[in-house]
Amino acid sequence: MWKEYNIVVNSLAQQVRFNDETVQNLFVPFIERIAKLPKNDGRNIIFVAAPPATGKSTLTLFLESLAKERGISLQAVGLDGFHYPNAYLAANYAEIDGRKILLRDVKGSAETFDVEAVAAKLAELKSDAAEVKWPVYSRKLHDPIADGYTITKDIVLFEGNWLLLKDLRWAALRSFADYALFITADEDTLKERLISRKVQGGVSRDEATRFYEASDSVNVKRVLADSVSADEIWDMSYDGDFCLREK
Repeated sequence: MWKEYNIVVNSLAQQVRFNDETVQNLFVPFIERIAKLPKNDGRNIIFVAAPPATGKSTLTLFLESLAKERGISLQAVGLDGFHYPNAYLAANYAEIDGRKILLRDVKGSAETFDVEAVAAKLAELKSDAAEVKWPVYSRKLHDPIADGYTITKDIVLFEGNWLLLKDLRWAALRSFADYALFITADEDTLKERLISRKVQGGVSRDEATRFYEASDSVNVKRVLADSVSADEIWDMSYDGDFCLREK
């Protein structure tokens, strides 16, 4: 039932693994469904919001490849390029849970993204611009790069942890979305996936667990508890498979 596919992730060719039944009965119908959405101003924008460790970046790139095979003009983009630069994070604070915290110490949290820049770029996607430059996050520099690549497709699949956050600044972005998908999972499943990812990166399990408790767990809990409703919800299981949640 599981098949391996070749896609490009962060400019590197990678093999990914998905359940073939899920591909045919969930992924393909989703792509075909959003391709039939009424065309409003500019491009159609689809939000894909999910907590860390759901594999949303890889998933959306895979959905882009499925769309291409079917002649559907769709491009997958991410939120990470809208991180504030490290220099900004090192010099500014946010009040979180009543505490003043240096942004550098909570990098990846909702407060460390430039929401106004996201809104401006989404507005540009809704304009009649044939091409829109999009920022990316460099894993080498650990900083965002402006104009990382160019969006030319008619449908934009926009993924990120915080896209459906209830916070007023983030909630204002919802007006740009023609459709929203939320991917959820059991918190223990996400914990194990995040810890395993750190271990694979070379740290001990104890270190990975401490990092999860201090950082990742906060973001996981916040996305799961504080995201607004979506048009469609997928549940991710412990093995990385997905299913549609019935309304």
